[in-house]
Order: sequence, then C-alpha cells, then structure tokens
Amino acid sequence: MKNHLRLLTSLLVGLTLTTTHAQPGPRGRGMGGPPAGPQFGGDFAKIFGDNKAFTANLEFQMNSTNASETMTMPGRIAYLDGNSRFEMDMAEMKSAQMPPGAASQMKQMGMDKMVTINRPDKKVTYQIYTGLQGYVESPIRDAEATKPESDFTVEVTKIGKDTVEGHACVKNKVVSTDKEGKTHESTVWNATDLKNFPIKIETTEAGGAVTMLFKDVSFAKPEAAQFEPPADFTKHDNMMQMMRQQMMKRMGGGAGFPPPGE
Repeated sequence: MKNHLRLLTSLLVGLTLTTTHAQPGPRGRGMGGPPAGPQFGGDFAKIFGDNKAFTANLEFQMNSTNASETMTMPGRIAYLDGNSRFEMDMAEMKSAQMPPGAASQMKQMGMDKMVTINRPDKKVTYQIYTGLQGYVESPIRDAEATKPESDFTVEVTKIGKDTVEGHACVKNKVVSTDKEGKTHESTVWNATDLKNFPIKIETTEAGGAVTMLFKDVSFAKPEAAQFEPPADFTKHDNMMQMMRQQMMKRMGGGAGFPPPGE
C-alpha cells in the first residue's frame, strides 16, 4: 500500500512539474497543486477583443530558456466572458519532463482525462477527473490572474502580415498595462477572416517562450453549465485525498497497478 502511494505521489509531482510552466500570461501557480492548464486573465481578455465567447482546439507549447526542454499540450478550450474550460488527454501531452510510464499510469487510475475550469470571477479553479467522477476546487492565489479586463489598457502596433493555419493574419505587437503600470508584451496573429481572432499568440514568461495556437474556432456561445463542476461528482479537499481514496477503493476491490515501466 505504501509503495503504491509513493508511486502516485512521485507521479503527481512529475505531472505538476511538467504542467506548472504551461500557464500563458503571468499566472504560474508555483510548485504543488494539480496541473492548472491555461488561464486567461484580464490582459488576455483584452487580446481576445470583442470575441467574448468561443470554442476551439488549442495547442500550446512551452520552450525553456535554453530551448532544451519543450512541452506540447493539446486540448479543447471553451471561453465565456473571462472564464475558461480546458479539456485534455494526458496521452496526447509531449514532454521530456514526463515521468516514464506516466500516461499509462494515469489511464490505469482513470486520471488521464482531465478538465480544468478557471473562474477568475469566483477566484477558483476546478480540476475535474471524469474517470473518477471527482474534482478538486483550488483558490487562484495569483492576483494577476483575477484582475478584470477593465484594469488593463492595450497598445497594438502592426508588425506585418502573415498566414497561419490557412488564415490571412495581421501580425501585431501587443503591450498590455495594468493600473500599477506593470506591462506584458505578446506577439499576436489576428485572423482577418475570423473577426480578428488572435489565432496565434507568442509570449515570454519566466524566461521561457509560450506559443498558443487555436484551431477550428467556433463563435457559438458555450453553455454556462460547462463552467461548473458536474453536480453529481464528488468534491475532494485536495489531489492527494482524491488519489488516496481511489487507491483504497481499488485495493479494497482487489485491483492493483502494474509495476513502473509496464
């Protein structure tokens, strides 16, 4: 039993290290806690402009300062008035930091399919595991991530023209400034045939380069219920509690886990 818990703890730490750095914008949550997925604060709401509601496939990539480490995380994003929902499958994540066998272990546990709901209006994040019918609610501790769009002003400078994913785009340098004078710079490709939607965004955070690429964008308004955890799912105090309960359930039922690497 203790060996299984050590394995799960190691796996969780590895996944946290892998995904913590994937926060677009100044919203890294530091060490610990569940992977948060992308968070879009008030400055990113400014970048989205009049596009207050959309769904899309989202691929974002993080490169370290020396370009020796790259992480790619694809998923499905829904956005509504500053709130976001990101669905991902661990089997599709690519990263040298991913512990060996992590994806298969997550699938074995029923934790490979994850949904992250970020609610800046409530200052909370819901990390949902559909395979476990459970979720964890965590506070958004970074004040930058919960600032409203009205706290920011944006200066847009045209760089040139380009084509991204078959869409004609205007390439812009975008500098957002909050009320305290803190600035954040991004390079944005606005698709002229998609209501100037920022189909590609490049920025630098914590010394690393982050690229976000949106595909198959739809402007149909997502249902508000998508931004709430399912009412019939169990709420857990933290990730370790959820994992421990799942382990107890499986061990009690005689189900085990394959050794690492299998």
